[in-house]
Amino acid sequence: MQDLKGRVAVITGAASGIGRGAAEALAAEGVRVMVADIDDAGAAETVALIAARGGEAAAIHCDIAQDDALEALKAATLARFAQVDIVMNNAGGIIRGLPEHIPVEEWQRVLNVNLLSVVRSNLAFLPLFIAQGHGHIVNTASFAGLYTYAFDRLPYAAAKAAVIQISEGLALYLRPQGIGVTCLCPGPVQTGIMRSMREFGPPTDTLGPDARFGLKQPAEVGQLVVDAIRHNRFMVPTDEQVRPLLVDRATDWDGFLQERIDHPHVVMKAG
Repeated sequence: MQDLKGRVAVITGAASGIGRGAAEALAAEGVRVMVADIDDAGAAETVALIAARGGEAAAIHCDIAQDDALEALKAATLARFAQVDIVMNNAGGIIRGLPEHIPVEEWQRVLNVNLLSVVRSNLAFLPLFIAQGHGHIVNTASFAGLYTYAFDRLPYAAAKAAVIQISEGLALYLRPQGIGVTCLCPGPVQTGIMRSMREFGPPTDTLGPDARFGLKQPAEVGQLVVDAIRHNRFMVPTDEQVRPLLVDRATDWDGFLQERIDHPHVVMKAG
């Protein structure tokens, strides 16, 4: 999708963090943005930031955990902008706890928010994209879905691994129909996702993906999203240094796991 000016993007989780960074970056290219989030104040702030720079955006309250939310989002976007060209499934949530302490209900909630929201989005927007013969989907996954480096956020990691698989399948299906698919895999990014995190059981050390990864800013990630849409790029990690790690894992999976066990990257000690 080389020409972005005049396109319309729907972005969930756009009230802050990566979603806001993507919204601002796309708006700077002339894309009109529907800012969807459960955080009404944050969504309004994103719209104001875009408007202050001469862009066009609108905000809508959207709880992606609800079955009818994505259909309502599509209808509202068509009513406001008369078209949809880009959908970024970005909203998500995380919990923390040892595997034996996280209840089934929390697994269900995290999978609902991070995984089934993408399923709902597909049901809502894919018929539209297929009928019009163009569009681009961006699914936000995570380094946590690419390889395992922690054991206290398993529901989130499992959901993000599934998002990667869904995205690959969508690329096989949709690219021949003129529809692009991008899987954004963030490593460490300055967002507020941890502020609303629920915790279960005893405190644990915070383990990160690797010491080599610096903390990225949402604006940097937003530009990666713009470039991926423009060049129809599928896998977009926020740090290219993850690629050698994935080669190491594929070459010696047991050795890779043992290295994580013997030398975990501790970002913060428990307590």
